[in-house]
Amino acid sequence: MTRFYLLILSLVITSRVLSNTIRVGSNEKLKTIKQALLLAKSGDTVLVQYGIYREGSLTITKPLTLLGIGFPVLDGENKVENLVISGKDVTIRGFQFRDSRHSSSNDYAAIDIIDATNIRIDNNKIINAHFGIHIANSTYCTVSNNFIKGQAVSEQSAGNGIHIWKSDHATIENNHIQGHRDGIYFEFVTQSVIRKNTSENNIRYGLHFMFSHQDQYIGNIFRNNGTGVAVMYTRNVTMTGNHFEKNWGNSSYGILLKDITDSDLSGNQFTNNTIGIFMEGGNRIKVEKNIFKNNGWAMKIQANCSDNFINYNNFSNNTFDISTNGTMVLSDFSRNYWDKYEGYDINKDGFGDVPYHPVSLYAMVIEQNPSSVILLHSFMVTLLDKAEKAMPVLTPENLVDKQPLMKPIQL
Repeated sequence: MTRFYLLILSLVITSRVLSNTIRVGSNEKLKTIKQALLLAKSGDTVLVQYGIYREGSLTITKPLTLLGIGFPVLDGENKVENLVISGKDVTIRGFQFRDSRHSSSNDYAAIDIIDATNIRIDNNKIINAHFGIHIANSTYCTVSNNFIKGQAVSEQSAGNGIHIWKSDHATIENNHIQGHRDGIYFEFVTQSVIRKNTSENNIRYGLHFMFSHQDQYIGNIFRNNGTGVAVMYTRNVTMTGNHFEKNWGNSSYGILLKDITDSDLSGNQFTNNTIGIFMEGGNRIKVEKNIFKNNGWAMKIQANCSDNFINYNNFSNNTFDISTNGTMVLSDFSRNYWDKYEGYDINKDGFGDVPYHPVSLYAMVIEQNPSSVILLHSFMVTLLDKAEKAMPVLTPENLVDKQPLMKPIQL
């Protein structure tokens, strides 16, 4: 056993001795990155001094580290993809990728990763790219601490900031993405994590993912995006500690949940959205300990949703707390705090003694006749809602919180 460990130690030391650092720059022997990549052997580091490098599209197919000093610029001149990576064990750090090729029919990217494993893209700046980072058919890729800023003007002509397709075990962390079609896009991506990113001012979605199972989305900020966030055709998703902010528009929401099952939304904040959560075809979803504040609708939950648990949430200063398009609701709404609740707590156990029906008659009317929103805050609407709360007839009878909290929960 001792000989085995000595052999492993010897191999590690030998690999470190054999690896080299190859320097590139105006004052170095090598002037171009392409020359350095041709000379580099597996495990080498290519160290690039600051400058503007216009070398067409660079390709890396061997394990190595490409390290920039002072954010050297790789300029695509709007003609090529800046960098294409295949293979395994590649690290790219400290570069500015500028002006990659744009196309309305092809997915050109500043950094294109194809059929790769264990790739790390860290601490780079990507400016005016069609797709910022495009990853396909790859595993164990990490994209962290990057600033990605597009100049998209329409959905048809724009790509996504970070786009991942048919991959697994990806980590997307501490990136700032703006000005693209979708900030982050997942399709057929499993067992991956999106954590502590800011995705804002994108034309369509801050985050958009489909057919992507067993993923986690933790501590992100999705702000002021055209439509919000969309999670579709997915199961076993965990979304915790995220902020959904300022997603306003006729078809905007903090998050759209469509045909989602067995998932968890806990500890999130939904503020200043047209709709905080829009749920359609959602089953067995836990919506717990979230804050809904200053939204048009805190939640719209369609009649085709079932077995969901909406518990221990705070609903404050929303125009409408809950809306639905049916009379039968098959989900549990209990032990939430509702600022519109006017009941009492005689036994001082922290729960209201009178059940609360969070769906107003006016919300039901608007669901069927959107133009009636013009009557908002009118005396007649207020009177109708008061009467409906006293004797519910038209609102869903079983959408009721039997134990409303008297005080908001502390998150």
